[in-house]
Amino acid sequence: MKPKRPFGHQLREWRQRRHLSQLELATEVAISARHLSFVETGRSQPSRGMVLKLAENLDVPLRERNALLIAAGYAPMYGALSLSDPAMSAARAALELILAGHEPYPAMLVDRHWNLVSANKAAQRFLAGIAPELLQPPVNVLRGTLHPRGFSTRIENLSQWRSHVLARVARDLELTADPTLAELLVELRGYPGGEESVDAEPPGVVVPMLVSSEAGTLSMFSTTTVFGTAVEVTLSELVLEAFYPADEFTKTVLAQVAAGALAS
Repeated sequence: MKPKRPFGHQLREWRQRRHLSQLELATEVAISARHLSFVETGRSQPSRGMVLKLAENLDVPLRERNALLIAAGYAPMYGALSLSDPAMSAARAALELILAGHEPYPAMLVDRHWNLVSANKAAQRFLAGIAPELLQPPVNVLRGTLHPRGFSTRIENLSQWRSHVLARVARDLELTADPTLAELLVELRGYPGGEESVDAEPPGVVVPMLVSSEAGTLSMFSTTTVFGTAVEVTLSELVLEAFYPADEFTKTVLAQVAAGALAS
């Protein structure tokens, strides 16, 4: 199948997305700027090794590296297995162990487009109050968070958290050039909840999410973990989003909820 866009065009887009000149990239991969120019214009055909070297230096995601290889006339290198594939059993077991081990705090596994792959019991409790239509598969956790009928009704600092989320999606889009993420970002920006803040002073070390509950306001911050050594597309695109209590009150309440002493 002929690629939709020539290799050189794709390479130039990735180079420009990474804000590199031809000379800077050529220096990184030890070729002349003239040769790189010829590759971008289609006057020179890169070797398979050169395609991979360029992709590595440009930090191109594995899915897009396959696309670059195909566009250059080579077979894709990186597999894309379903997480349910038997070959993924060890990785799947490790992921479920991490999710369970994070109790009593919420943790979830999402794919590249922020669709929910798996969640521990603590995270599932927070999904309970979201409108049923937002919980139809595939469940997009960012849509469920910021949608007016989603979790946003419980976020007390919605404007601040919304700005934080939109900035993260914008960074993801910058890294991946994924059209689905671009559509998601437009959708999320259309939800009410305040304007994106670019000049505001940071609130502290992390951006907290303040959540109303029957026990009082819960304050949590999140961390993300990616599988940086993955050489398989699906695994490389997974993100583990883990929430932690930002104060002792939240820590106590989450422990009590997990024990069944309180409702979330």
